[in-house]
Formats: sequence, C-alpha cells, structure tokens
Amino acid sequence: MTLRVLIVDDQDLFRDAIAVVLARDPRIGEVATAASGGEAVEHVRAHAVDVVLMDIRMPGMDGIAATREVLSARPSTRVLVLTTFDLDEYVYAAIREGASGFLTKDAGAAELADAAVAVARGDAVMSQRATAALVGFVRDGVPAGPAADALAVLSPREREVALALAAGASNDDIARQLFLSENTVKTHVKAVLAKLGVPDRVHVVIWAYESGVLRPRG
Repeated sequence: MTLRVLIVDDQDLFRDAIAVVLARDPRIGEVATAASGGEAVEHVRAHAVDVVLMDIRMPGMDGIAATREVLSARPSTRVLVLTTFDLDEYVYAAIREGASGFLTKDAGAAELADAAVAVARGDAVMSQRATAALVGFVRDGVPAGPAADALAVLSPREREVALALAAGASNDDIARQLFLSENTVKTHVKAVLAKLGVPDRVHVVIWAYESGVLRPRG
C-alpha cells in the first residue's frame, strides 16, 4: 500500500519542491499540496490522506489550529510538523493537538520520505534530544492531575515501559534498563499505546504528566 501525502506550506517554492521529491519515492502513491491551514482542512475533509506534512507558521489558520481541525475531521490521519526551528512552544502546541512529531525544513529527501512512512505506521518522529526537550516542556508547564488509577490498565512490565517512555527513553534504552530484547520492548510499547489510547510514544510523555503519573517540578 502506498501513502497519500498532503504537503501544507505557504511558500510555493518549498511546497512544490517537496512534492516533486516525495512523488519520486515508490512508497508514496499520491502527493497533494495546500497553501494554507484552511485549505489543508478542506482537502482532508474531501479526500482521504494518510500523512500531512504541516508547516507550523502560516498566515490565517496556522499549523496548530490546522492540526487540530485535520485530526478532528479524520482521526486516522497522521500529522508531521515541518519547521525552520527546533522544538519550541509552537511545535509543542501542535504535538499537544495530536501531531506525531516534527522535522526541520532542512531535512533531506530520504529523511522526509522515511518520516512520512514512519508516522503512517504509527511511530513518532522526533530525535531523542527533541524528546528530552519535550519532557522539559511538559514537566514545567502541565499541572498534575490525579494519578490514582492512571496506570491500572497496564501490567507491571508495561508500567515500567510506560514510565521509561515518559522519561524520553528509546527502545534501545528500555531494552538495556529492563534486560529485554528490542522485539519484546516493541511489543510492550505497542500494548502501552493501545491501552492508554494515545497515538505514539511522544504522547505518552504528555499523558504521564497530565495524568499525574509524573509530577511537574515545584
């Protein structure tokens, strides 16, 4: 199955260049473009889209609002934020709205295509350094909620995996910490996401602080 990708950016040259690059990848079957957040929402309402590559800063409806509207219209669609900056409050806000990660706009063609495929299969796209920064954003900015039953749906091993994910650990890190094979870790991660009802590991970080499983500093 090939992917249907929508590229959203208000810069014509960048948007069209990315479309040409992605159209050459055999894993990507359809490439559409939109010049604004509003146009992107209209397209997703009218057409099935697997992955949206979303510019974060656009006039009118920005990438944050567009992410929220796109996922409201088609929850199965994955959104990957494109930004000229590293993780900041705008990217963080888009992730809070459901985006599955971000890439900077200087990413290479192969990296963009690989990222689209990754988010389509349910993975998050974010470097370990960026995940650590996300931990800081959430820890410092989210009021803790009640934690009493937040972990009750998970098995003891899944709880260990969930807490490691919330700390920004990679699968390799978790395998070493818990003395598990990487395949076993992947199985546990999949179970954790399903039981918590979150789309990817990035949102486990947000879940952990919003539910009170981890507490903000102070």
